[in-house]
Amino acid sequence: MKIATFNINGIKARYETLLRWLDESAPDIALLQEIKSVDENFPRQEIEDKGYNVETHGQKSFNGVAILSKYPLEDVSRGLPGDDTDEQARWIEATVTGDRQALRICGLYLPNGNPVPGPKYDYKLAWMARLKARAEALLAAEMPALMAGDYNIIPQAEDAARPDAWREDALFRPASRAAFREILNLGMTEAFRACTHGPGHYSFWDYQAGAWQRNDGIRIDHFLLTPQCADLLRDCWIESEMRGREKPSDHVPVWVDLDA
Repeated sequence: MKIATFNINGIKARYETLLRWLDESAPDIALLQEIKSVDENFPRQEIEDKGYNVETHGQKSFNGVAILSKYPLEDVSRGLPGDDTDEQARWIEATVTGDRQALRICGLYLPNGNPVPGPKYDYKLAWMARLKARAEALLAAEMPALMAGDYNIIPQAEDAARPDAWREDALFRPASRAAFREILNLGMTEAFRACTHGPGHYSFWDYQAGAWQRNDGIRIDHFLLTPQCADLLRDCWIESEMRGREKPSDHVPVWVDLDA
């Protein structure tokens, strides 16, 4: 089962890019972030015509997440538990049953948190505390599960081409990275680092200042797997060539291949 996470930076702007990618790369499941669309305006029909079941948690002009799956999506849930007042569309989850195994699939778009300090950073850290609580619940269920998406977290210095440029950014602040490590230390596996070590691997390049051409990137799109899911892990990789395509997102897809 091949699963990809992809921050598409707007379904309206990236619709043709998304359709071509679905045809060429053919994920079994795609977790999308920043669809920037309310649910009723998401272009479901052509995606469904390609054999995907579509579930969205949308929001006008901002945020928004979706699951596209060649498998039926069951027990769909929208919104990260823990704060009934949170109106930002950043979390969606569902159960899929593959040829060998059922999985709980969680797609997320973690808050950016800038500027620091300020209410946006406070919201980021509070959201990460709720994410930790959800991870604890997934672990307690002992079902293969993953949490994947745009985490807006640079875990280590090797995950940025120029780490010093990010020292004061919400993506790389010590409190942000510590909150990420707390979730990992519950017993989750960061899939990419389980498969690939060393610097030079990025999933985001800014549109400004020729960042892509200079490979001035950061790695902020991650798969976190429960132990039962990590046992199914075959490979994890970054589809970096997508950044060089026509009308690209500033993110590229990250993939896992699971024996499910």
